[in-house]
Amino acid sequence: MLSIEHLSKSYAQNSVKAVDDLSLELQPGEIFGFLGPNGAGKTTTIKALTGILPFEAGRIRIAGHDIVTDSIAAKMNFGYVSDSHILYDKLTGREYVDFMADIYGVSLELRKTRAENLLEKFQLKDAFDQPIKSYSHGMKQKINIIGALIHNPKLWVLDEPMTGLDPQSSFELKNLMREHCKEGNSVFFSTHILEVAEKLCDRVGIIFKGKLMTVGSLEEIKAQAHDESLEEIFLSVTGGTQA
Repeated sequence: MLSIEHLSKSYAQNSVKAVDDLSLELQPGEIFGFLGPNGAGKTTTIKALTGILPFEAGRIRIAGHDIVTDSIAAKMNFGYVSDSHILYDKLTGREYVDFMADIYGVSLELRKTRAENLLEKFQLKDAFDQPIKSYSHGMKQKINIIGALIHNPKLWVLDEPMTGLDPQSSFELKNLMREHCKEGNSVFFSTHILEVAEKLCDRVGIIFKGKLMTVGSLEEIKAQAHDESLEEIFLSVTGGTQA
C-alpha cells in the first residue's frame, strides 16, 4: 500500500538531514503508528510522501504509483490530514467538502452518503452550512478530516489527527481507522499520544533525528526490549526525549 525506499530529505543551510535513508513498507489492512519527538522528521516524511515536499534521494510509491513520476494517480489513492489544518475559511463546511469531492470525482450520491455518515459521527451536522471561519479549532479539525476522507482513499495519511478533537470524536476517528483497515485499506498516522499508538496500531516505527530507529509490531519491539512499555522503549530510543 505504501512503500518508502531510502528516503532522504535536507533543508537548505542545514548539514543534518531532516530524514536520513528511511525505508519502510505498509501493508493492506494495517494501522501504522509513526512516532518521534518534535523535530524528529515525522512531518517532513509525511510531506514528502504526500508530494508536498521534494526530496533528494529515495522512492515513494502509494498503491503502486510513484509520488514523483505518477503523482496524480498516487494522490488519488490517499487522503491527507495535516497537523495544521489549512482550510478555505470563506467557504461553508458543505462547500469545502463538495470542493474536495469534486477534486476526487466523487459522485453526488456517494458524497451525500459519506458526508452524512461522517457528520453524524463527528457531531458537525448543525454547522455544516456555516462558514468555516466561524468554526472552533476542533470543528476545523473535524471538517478537515471529513474532506480528506470523502473519496474513501485506500491509504489514510494522518498527521497528529487527534489534536483538537473532543473525546467522542477521537473515539469515532479511531473506530473509523479500524473499519477502514478491515476493508483491506491502510492507515499511516503520526501521534504524540503513545497510549493511542499502543492500543490502536498493528505496527509502529520510531524516528529520531531523521533516522528510523526501530520498527515492528508492539510484541516484536517489546520482546527486543525485554518487555518494557512503549513509553520506556520510546524514551530509550530517543535518549529520554519526550514525545
